[in-house]
Amino acid sequence: MKLDEQIQVLIDDAPRYGAEPTDVNYIAPVLKAIAERLQHPQYYILQNLDQHWLMMTIADQTHPGVTKTVVYAFPSLETAKANTSTLNDPQLVALPIPVIHLLFQMLAMKPVDSIVFFETSANLQSGIELSRQNLQTLIEQHLQSLRGGKIPPDIA
Repeated sequence: MKLDEQIQVLIDDAPRYGAEPTDVNYIAPVLKAIAERLQHPQYYILQNLDQHWLMMTIADQTHPGVTKTVVYAFPSLETAKANTSTLNDPQLVALPIPVIHLLFQMLAMKPVDSIVFFETSANLQSGIELSRQNLQTLIEQHLQSLRGGKIPPDIA
């Protein structure tokens, strides 16, 4: 599914996610700009049978002694399955998620610090990391530009 189609589906389904379609429409350009930098229209996410994403706690390379919680996004089912077999957990499945939905869902997942997008099956040692904080900052900057830089007085 193309990015514009993914955005429209997300806007149409916004109430299911507890969001207003107009709010999703406001942040859609940011989600699309990030998705355009990635190589795949969908990624496979490891999940348990209840469809909760597998989160990994890893050491933060920029801050020794600090950990962060990440979700890995794989480019193909085969790559995700290979990672599942290394974890030896038959309760894990890999399901495809459109990249726009993945970015949107990341906003609501407070325990997740980052998503690591693996772009090739051949190299799982390096991926593109997107932190939830950076995504939120980009959205805030975009919304401020829409308001002309003026912050409404009722913001709490």
